[in-house]
Amino acid sequence: MSTLSSHPPIVESPTAPAHWQGLWPNEAATQAFAEQLSAALQSWPGGRDARIELRGNLGAGKTTLVRHLLRAAGVQGRIKSPTYAVVEPHQAGSGDAAWPIWHFDFYRFSDPQEWEDAGFRDIFAGPGLKLMEWPDKVAGQLPAPDWVIALDAIDEDRRQVHISAGTDRGQEWLSSWATPSTEGAADAP
Repeated sequence: MSTLSSHPPIVESPTAPAHWQGLWPNEAATQAFAEQLSAALQSWPGGRDARIELRGNLGAGKTTLVRHLLRAAGVQGRIKSPTYAVVEPHQAGSGDAAWPIWHFDFYRFSDPQEWEDAGFRDIFAGPGLKLMEWPDKVAGQLPAPDWVIALDAIDEDRRQVHISAGTDRGQEWLSSWATPSTEGAADAP
């Protein structure tokens, strides 16, 4: 065995981050994050068809994040929580720029089979951004998320944010998200 093959490389290519985390000190930071995420999703390959799981306890800010994201994407009119309806469809933009967005809240599901019975497989097979609150309630039914955004309420205003990728394209997006131009996004006042 040669000397070169018996030693590990001294310099390796950097690997993409497995996760990103930050702190939102207030709702304005949540809104700024949502605006940056909306712009990124519209520019990333496949971003308009992303699957994003939102995790966190009641009051963590999942629906608030979604409302800001929908506004930033151009959704007009009243944006209501899908807590009772389970899903709220939205349309961002118009004409060639139209972008379907589906906001799911599975909190009231007691059996993962309810997802299948509701016919959501067809929605997930079609185009559009899928935002999912309480995905654990339909465990085993959902396709892999591109991103999981976990929120933890530190106090009334501050939220700890953790993003992880669940797909290859989600990992690519996470790698581009973790660049210097967005690293401060969650820390912005």
